[in-house]
Amino acid sequence: MTNQSCQERFILLGFSDRPRLEQILFVFVLIFYLMTLVGNSVIILVSHLDSCLQTPMYFFLTNLSFLDLCFTTSSIPQLLFNLGSPDKTISYTGCAIQLFMFLGLGGTECVLLAVMAYDRFTAICKPLHYSVLMHPQLCWKLVSVAWVVGLLNSLVMSPVTMKLPRCGRCRVKHFLCEMPALIKISCVDTMAVESTVFVLSVIIVLVPLSFILISYSNIALAVLRIKSAAGRRKAFNTCGSHLTVISLFYGNITYMYMQPGNNSSQDQGKFLTLFYNLVTPMLNPVIYTLRNTDVKGALKRLVSRK
Repeated sequence: MTNQSCQERFILLGFSDRPRLEQILFVFVLIFYLMTLVGNSVIILVSHLDSCLQTPMYFFLTNLSFLDLCFTTSSIPQLLFNLGSPDKTISYTGCAIQLFMFLGLGGTECVLLAVMAYDRFTAICKPLHYSVLMHPQLCWKLVSVAWVVGLLNSLVMSPVTMKLPRCGRCRVKHFLCEMPALIKISCVDTMAVESTVFVLSVIIVLVPLSFILISYSNIALAVLRIKSAAGRRKAFNTCGSHLTVISLFYGNITYMYMQPGNNSSQDQGKFLTLFYNLVTPMLNPVIYTLRNTDVKGALKRLVSRK
């Protein structure tokens, strides 16, 4: 057999070996997806409608919410269709688009979280120069860099992954066209591809993560020097929200992409991918809302205005 049989479609096995689990997951995934859409949409609307939130921090948070909406929508509707239908197929073009979006949006989020860490570092460690340093033009440039890095990641890795010979193997042991799962069904030695993935993972995942850790180390030292208890509490609440989001996202994505061909990533990978593709985007608005007095205040003002 040749690649011809896989040029038209792939079969996403997902959780098809556990029909009962599929029924339960359909309900939970649908609820979580709707909550993700509502929560992130609220963050975007509140940030735009409330004048008190017209700051760099909420500009980046708005971009993160928009990114999470795109990231989740790139795969969850297909997952819901597969969970609720006996048809588990996806077209070759659909698979390529899904992979391209997944890699691009994931890479963008890695860099955007580092940008948000730099914003918090500037706000806390250089408060007197914050408005001068974080001017609107710089904010737009930083966000643009994040999107460009994600796009370049997709342009490099998507064609390489999709062009791997599969010798007629079309059954993907995953619920979406994710790179580790597609590499796994290849019928050739993928060492070169896996090495490329590892190098790109170091650049796109570990470099921003290292920058985040350095930024927050300096933030922690600066916060400890704040004499006001109220000031320390506000700084910890704001940064605590960001650190929670970083831990949830980076913890899963580092495990997945630093070992793309590993056997352990096949079964565990489905649940880890489901977590950072659905649960994390759903939790982001909750984390930022519950731990952020500014957002809660803006919500109250908008509700009372109505």
